[in-house]
Order: sequence, then structure tokens, then C-alpha cells
Amino acid sequence: MSRICELTGKGRQVGCNVSHANNKTKRVFLPNLQNVTLLSDGLERSFKFRVSTHGLRSVEHNGGLDNWLLKTSDIKLSPNAVKVKRELKKKQAA
Repeated sequence: MSRICELTGKGRQVGCNVSHANNKTKRVFLPNLQNVTLLSDGLERSFKFRVSTHGLRSVEHNGGLDNWLLKTSDIKLSPNAVKVKRELKKKQAA
């Protein structure tokens, strides 16, 4: 399973461990991913996502899952999140 947030697209970063003797060795910084269930007000359903804690705070800051999906571009979203976004747009259009 890839280490990428489904809502923000945040993934791993590469850096170095630096010792006291200033030796540098490669390492990987992984995002803090959590399995969460988010409620959609417009669709009146819940959806499971693998989201970083930063992404979860962003969703809450923007007023919930529906607002977040409508504001975010499809490039950053996972295929699962894009499906939910399409359902939401269909429901709003009807």
C-alpha cells in the first residue's frame, strides 16, 4: 500500500540522518497516515479514507469533506476520492 494521503496527495520525503561526526546517510520521512471515516453531508453517507493528520486538519478547517472535495483539484485526490467528488457534484446538480 502506498504511503500517500488520499485527500492532499502528501507523500514521502527523502532526507539525511546527520550524526554528531556530520556523517550523512539517506533516510525517508513518511507522512502520519490514519484510516478515518469521514461523513458527507450532501450524500448523507460515510466514506473511508487513508488520510494524513495534516489532511484531516485541512478538511476540518474547510468545513467538512464536501467543501474540501469541491475546492481541491482532481490531480491531488485519489481515484476513490474523485468518485466521491463526482457523486457529490451529481447530487448538487439534481
